[in-house]
Amino acid sequence: MSGSIAPAGPKGEDLAGEAAASRSQQLVDFVFRVRELGIVAVLVVFAAVTTAIEPRFLNDQNIKFILSDTTIYALLAVGETMVVISRNVDLSVGSVLGLSAYLSAHMFSQFHDLPIFVVFLAGLAIGLACGAFNGAIVALARVPSLVVTLATLYIIRGLDVVIVGGNMVVASTLPNSFIGITTASIVGVPVLFLIIAAFVVGAAYYLRSFRSGRELYAIGSNPDAARLAGIPTGRRVFTAFVVSGGIAGLAGVLWAATYGTIDSTAGTGYELQVVAGVVVGGVAIFGGSGTVVGAAIGALLLQTITTALNVLGISAFWEQAIAGALLLLAIALDRGITVRLTAALRKRNLRYGT
Repeated sequence: MSGSIAPAGPKGEDLAGEAAASRSQQLVDFVFRVRELGIVAVLVVFAAVTTAIEPRFLNDQNIKFILSDTTIYALLAVGETMVVISRNVDLSVGSVLGLSAYLSAHMFSQFHDLPIFVVFLAGLAIGLACGAFNGAIVALARVPSLVVTLATLYIIRGLDVVIVGGNMVVASTLPNSFIGITTASIVGVPVLFLIIAAFVVGAAYYLRSFRSGRELYAIGSNPDAARLAGIPTGRRVFTAFVVSGGIAGLAGVLWAATYGTIDSTAGTGYELQVVAGVVVGGVAIFGGSGTVVGAAIGALLLQTITTALNVLGISAFWEQAIAGALLLLAIALDRGITVRLTAALRKRNLRYGT
């Protein structure tokens, strides 16, 4: 019996405070885990209802298409998540993807027998340069990320238009081995989807287990407190933007391999889909919470909705309207959860005197 009672004095108070903090963290983790499971439930119900209306929705071809198309969004969502949990946003990912897609694919027409890994390195370099530019202005000049990345969205897209002009890369100029990256499958499941799924799991482990990953959550929860705690906020935010840019550059190469025909419009509008997928997947737009797994599930949900609209013969114009509506709903839901959770934690802390 006595083992269950905290000893009196400062030491006992410290133990009680630590226990209260542990219970508070468990409550936070539980709430947001339920939030992610809710997205999975919505995805399952939506697929079931659509299949009941149109049975061919879940045929092998549609499933493979959904998984293949989700890979690019899920990949972009990983980088975007790292930025958003630090209480920032990267709206330039679509433009970076488009620039990388054209320049990397165009290399095949300039250098015959070029190794594919060199093309991926080129796409990565393009993305890293764009991400470093965004990160430097946000982290060093302290300019709001919304303003910076909205500006670079148009700057990079304008640069893409100038470089591409009226030209385009067509699939016939690309090596079959490059095109085959996105068409290879194992037991009907695209190999690329399996690779990206493993990448998402690895990124989730990094954010959860490594100090630099956990510090992004601390920055997003309270930037001032993180700075006072000695966390290098500028360096962490800069790194998050560099990673997001690099991932967008790699996604551009995969986009080129997937679609084959690339012009100056490649990746247009992807920023809305990616941010919507991230937020719908449970990553708080106000920073400090969420996982890349949830963001990837959110991307899968949006792509499933897009495919369902096509199968049901509904105009594709509804796609962006639905994505925007889900984005607003997710932000409102997260805000409501945050307010209630903060109130519950405050009462708990007052109860335990912490």
